Amino acid sequence: VQLQAFGGGLVQAGGSLRLSCVASGRTFSSSTRGWFRQAPGKEREFVAAISWTGGTSRYADTVNRRFTISRDFAKNTVYLQMNTLQPEDTAVYYCAATGRGLTVVPSEYHYWGQGTLVTVSS
Repeated sequence: VQLQAFGGGLVQAGGSLRLSCVASGRTFSSSTRGWFRQAPGKEREFVAAISWTGGTSRYADTVNRRFTISRDFAKNTVYLQMNTLQPEDTAVYYCAATGRGLTVVPSEYHYWGQGTLVTVSS
């Protein structure tokens, strides 16, 4: 069972990136999928989550209306479209999966990807 996150990189403030999280080993079709991030010296924080149906999503206040989470069941992939990026969005972004609902608590996610670095320059 593996989650692989990729799509990070260096972008200027105001730019966009799309992260992808591909699942292998199981479909996670009935799991909530989420994105978290961790900046240097800070704790891991919730970014966004999408329900197992794909019909409901939840966002941190800091990214609401700038980031969009979506999932493609056929590709077993979850995406995080990040627009209007700001330097404070710089972090390692992790994807995760859980059998719980739209939780924002990292410890309630049971599967984690390896992380992808997003750096936003000013």
